Amino acid sequence: MSDDCENTEYCQQSFKVLFQKFDRLDEAIRGNGKIGIMIRLDRLEQRARRQGKLIWLLLGAVATGLATALAMWIAG
Repeated sequence: MSDDCENTEYCQQSFKVLFQKFDRLDEAIRGNGKIGIMIRLDRLEQRARRQGKLIWLLLGAVATGLATALAMWIAG
């Protein structure tokens, strides 16, 4: 390995390959004009929060409806 790194061309080529890989990873994460992993993850998290709120809203409506029906049945 030390023999290889004494050759500056080899080191430059190795770093060039590494930088290209880092650039591809950065583009995948940030998007670079397209939708990246960060935006996709944020959208999934927002959707999960909205879905959770909707479920609680529906459960509350069902519970209220059942309580009203029970109260009306008891009141006769």
